[in-house]
Amino acid sequence: MLKLAARPDSTMATENKFAGPLSAAIAVDGGEQSPLAARAYAQPAHAYRGPFVRDAARILHARAFRRLAGKTQVFTRLQDEGLSDHFRNRLTHTLEVAQIARTVAATLGLNVELAEALALAHDIGHPPFGHAGERALDRALAAYGLSFDHNLHALRIVTWFEERYPGFRGLNLTLAVREGIVKHSRDYSAHEHPELAEFFLDRFPPLEAQLIDFADEIAYLTADLDDGLDAGILDLDQVREALPLFRNLHDTARADYPAATAKLTAYEALRRLLNALVTDLIDGTRLRVQTLGVETLDELRRAPQRLAAFSAPIELERAAIKEFLYTNLYNSPGQEQAHAYAGQVVGGLFAHLLATPERMPADHLAQAPTEGLARTVADYIAGMTDSYVVQQWVRCQKR
Repeated sequence: MLKLAARPDSTMATENKFAGPLSAAIAVDGGEQSPLAARAYAQPAHAYRGPFVRDAARILHARAFRRLAGKTQVFTRLQDEGLSDHFRNRLTHTLEVAQIARTVAATLGLNVELAEALALAHDIGHPPFGHAGERALDRALAAYGLSFDHNLHALRIVTWFEERYPGFRGLNLTLAVREGIVKHSRDYSAHEHPELAEFFLDRFPPLEAQLIDFADEIAYLTADLDDGLDAGILDLDQVREALPLFRNLHDTARADYPAATAKLTAYEALRRLLNALVTDLIDGTRLRVQTLGVETLDELRRAPQRLAAFSAPIELERAAIKEFLYTNLYNSPGQEQAHAYAGQVVGGLFAHLLATPERMPADHLAQAPTEGLARTVADYIAGMTDSYVVQQWVRCQKR
């Protein structure tokens, strides 16, 4: 496993041999005339804001974005205890991802405004109760030959469900942002998804979109270790034993601050872990681009593989952290109970509304003739916060 030098502010996972931005032609052009700045509905240019800055603002002001504050990231309460304001929710997680994405994009000379817009939108399609809620909706839809994909639901949100403008439905985001919402974390087959044809399914997305999935992982892996330790679900000695990279960083933090409390040295180790992952993502991505000799956006799109990546040693560390969190946090006994409850609430409400669709708001019910009742019910539930879905489920039990 990789060991880091004991430096007071160690942020480097590897030696930074490839410093400097990438070729400027790799970055997405942010000008109004850029093909990727095109919108479904033509709008005049803004006097002092570029297309992607406007997109970020539209996402930031969307109702779906505000509702992220009421949606679970990993947990919002502990077993036998009430709600806690200290743990991350989808909104605070999203802001952390945006900060990382901006840093990586700026250092590599990419379009920072596009990266920020994509980071702000990356979780906007998640239903209540985090991944447990998503699995419950997917199971419910499977009986009707359908599935739930939060990326595709996010696209539906920004192109249809958000109503902010009198001239069109949706937010009328640029092509680059819509493509990135769909493709930032996976690739889609044109055969299976002909409705996504406009998003260049035969090519990889720009680097600004590719880096979002990594910024997401960096944010949630380090934050979930933080929240898990604060919640008492994870034990510091347990984390040290299982994760050599964290142990090395924690050792240097304790050596640098011998008088600090155990909590503060753990925080310092987590800060250094985040910095190490971000630095390695920058260096690893730069190395892959330069090794292939990629100098333009078109070359990057047609590369043999996605080019945003960690180095091999840090990729092993990332996988170890993720496996540790799945075993000891995400699927811990207390969380299994919470996941079961989420499935009961989401699945139960889905079945109830499917049987009594008239209990949905009229604007949602109006989608049923074209979208089908099962998809309409899933769309309605996916937009709910944790507290609202429980409220609606409880009401159903009383009827």
